[in-house]
Parts: sequence; C-alpha cells; structure tokens
Amino acid sequence: MRINRNDGSDTNQMPQAQPAAAQQPQKPAQQPAAPQKGKEEKKKPPKKTRAKPVREEEYDDEDEEPRRRFPFGCLILLLFAALVAFGGFQVLQLYQEIDGAATLGEEQTVEIEQGSSVAVIADQLEQAGIVEHGWLFQQYVKFSGLASGIQYGEFALRPGMDYNSIIQTISQEVRRPTTNVTIPEGTTAVGVAQIFVEAGLVDSVDTFLACANGTDGSDFSQYSFWSAIPDNGRLMKCEGYLFPETYNVYADEDVYYYVDTLYAEFDKQTAGLADTIAAKGTSIDDVVKLASFIQEEAGLEAEDARVSACFHNRLESDDPLWAEHKLESNASSYIMQDSENNYLWNSPTAEYFGWPEQGAIPEDVLAAYDTYRISGLPAGPISCPGYAAIEAALNPDQEYLDEGYFFFVTGHPDTDVAGQYFYAKTADEHQANVEIAGWAY
Repeated sequence: MRINRNDGSDTNQMPQAQPAAAQQPQKPAQQPAAPQKGKEEKKKPPKKTRAKPVREEEYDDEDEEPRRRFPFGCLILLLFAALVAFGGFQVLQLYQEIDGAATLGEEQTVEIEQGSSVAVIADQLEQAGIVEHGWLFQQYVKFSGLASGIQYGEFALRPGMDYNSIIQTISQEVRRPTTNVTIPEGTTAVGVAQIFVEAGLVDSVDTFLACANGTDGSDFSQYSFWSAIPDNGRLMKCEGYLFPETYNVYADEDVYYYVDTLYAEFDKQTAGLADTIAAKGTSIDDVVKLASFIQEEAGLEAEDARVSACFHNRLESDDPLWAEHKLESNASSYIMQDSENNYLWNSPTAEYFGWPEQGAIPEDVLAAYDTYRISGLPAGPISCPGYAAIEAALNPDQEYLDEGYFFFVTGHPDTDVAGQYFYAKTADEHQANVEIAGWAY
C-alpha cells in the first residue's frame, strides 16, 4: 500500500522520470564573445516573449520541441481501467455476500410455502433481509444444482448467513408430527369429514365441510375443476372431489391444508383425462357423477367398465323402454330399505342431514337426486369415486354397449354365488338373474 504524506513525499513510490529540460541545471549567462578583428559586430534582435502560466515543465529554449498533449488512446485505457476497478469492487461485494458476513443479524423465522419456486424463495429471503441480492441467491442455487433439495416449512435464518448455510438450512426436512389418513373409495363427503375428525385433525364435521364447500370463504379456484362445478342445487359442492387415497399429512395443520391436499390429489389424478373428456363432449362433473354410481354399484374394479356400459345404455339408448333415460339406481332413490346403501336414506349423508329422523326424504332432495324420477344424472355425485371408476365412466365396455346390456345384479352375500355379477339385456332376463343371485323374496 502506498503511503502519502502531507509534505508531498511518497515513501513507496519510485521517483518519476521528469522531462529532460526540467532536470537540466540552469545555464549560466554567457559573456558576449569579443568581436574578431576585421569583422563587423552584428547585433542579435531582441527575443520576443508572450505571457503564459509558469510551469516547471515548460521549455524556455526555442530549439526544444513543444510538450505533446495526452494521447486519446491513453484516455480510453484509463477509463477502462477505472471501470474494471469499479467492477472488481462490485464483484468483491457480491463474493462477500455469498461467503457470508463476519457478524450475523438477529434470527428470524422464514416460512417457505409448499410448491414455491427458487425465484419466489429468493425474493422472500431478500424481503426478509436474509440476503441482499435475491437474484444472486437464485442464480447461485441454480448453478449449484441444489434446488431439488429445498423443503417447505418454517426455518430459522439470520441476515448475513453464507449462501451454503442458508441452502443447507432450508434443505433440511422440518420434523413435524405426521399421521396417515386413509379414505376408502366410495366414501361420501360427510364420511371423509368424519375420518378427519376421528383422526383428531379437525374439530368437527361442520368445520371440514364448510371449508370443503367454500361456505366459510375458502377458495380453491387454483384448481380448474373447482370453478367448473355448477351451482345447480346439489347438496354439497365437495361431494365426489375429495379424492380417496392414503395420505401422510401433518398433524398440526389447519382444515384448509387437509382439504387442499385432497383436492390437489384429485387434480393430479384427473389431469390426464382432459383430452378424452373434451373429445367425448362431456364434463368432468358429469364424469364424476356417473363414476360415483359405478363405484357404488360395481364394487369390483374388474366390473367397472361393464356396469358403466349398462348405465350408458340407460342414459343414451333409443330403446322405448328407456326413452326417459333414467339411471334407476337404488344407490340414490326413494327406496327406503336398510338393505340398500342409499345416499338419501341410510348413508352418512342422510344421517348428517337428519332425514331418517324426519320420517321421509325431503321432496326437493328427491327432485334433485331420485334416479327413478329424474332423467339423466342427478344434481351431484353420491360419493367420492376412485380413479378406476372415473376412467370407466369415460370408457365403458364397448361389447356391452353394442350388445345392449341394461341390467346387472350381484350374488347375495349369503349364497354360493356371492360376489358374482349377472348381466341382462331385458327385464325378464334380469328378473331371472335376481332369483339366481338369491335376491328373490
């Protein structure tokens, strides 16, 4: 380092070369030469002078070359050197940020949401003052190849931490208590809510359903299916869309988290069906409605497509017997028999609304859900179907479609044909199958 003193001396700097004229000692004034004999003495004319600033470097002799101006090329080089020096200073500052500060700031909690991108996280860290330049952190994570390890959750971070320590901290899985929740295929929305209450995750069925139906202000419009569910007088908006699966969830979350987890799974599972739904000219809501009946009536995945074909024929056939295109499923009807798993009579939904205690199913509910009365599909699904039933609703068995099967019945549990399926094209054939299946009274 160069040390400059006030006296103008520089202890570490070599003396700079000075112009030759400036270094020459002052010449003594010479005496005029005596005139030679025989020659006439000539007088020199007086030298003309002009006023100018006094400089040590100026040349007084006329025979010396004039001082040259500073070359333009050198000026460019000087400016470039200055820019490099300034850029180097900036680079040093960025490097120091990556390497971390000598003194760290106060610890604070930063919450990273599930699904956050590196860009969002970098901006969040900058806003919190953990890093000074979010763009630099984003690029560092990108080129270090560590982005995939970043977790979501709450993390304790301090301003001035080096980048590697920050990444290491937010890449550690937060140890929070979790629990497994299993939702069987064909569970009603009320049944799903009861599962979460029994698991100690939600305080009441009403709390869960209010969130799932959006009546408490919860919004799930991030999923396209949610906005596509029509407001047509159905009992519950969430029915059919709480995807049945086994979930490992945090045990200390709010109800929105649990509902969102189920909706996210439904969206993920059905994303690949969009083109088929569009090609068939139907909607995801109608597919889920039909799938909920297939789920209830088939029972076995191997029979889903055949049961689907029977329902399709009832809804779409030109046969005069089915001219009104009624679904006619005991799973949602006026039939009040305990042997039937009827959505409107003895299901968790009926119990939740208190219909059996009232002695009858409300008329407005029958008008929307009684498949023996209405043409086409009911106002809403009657349960939450699994993926196999949803796919079968879109792709019924082609042979059973073409052959015109309309009826099916399964063997009574107390008979030798328990679990077997019997299909028929006509009402008479179906009645014979009912007797074979052990359901004749």
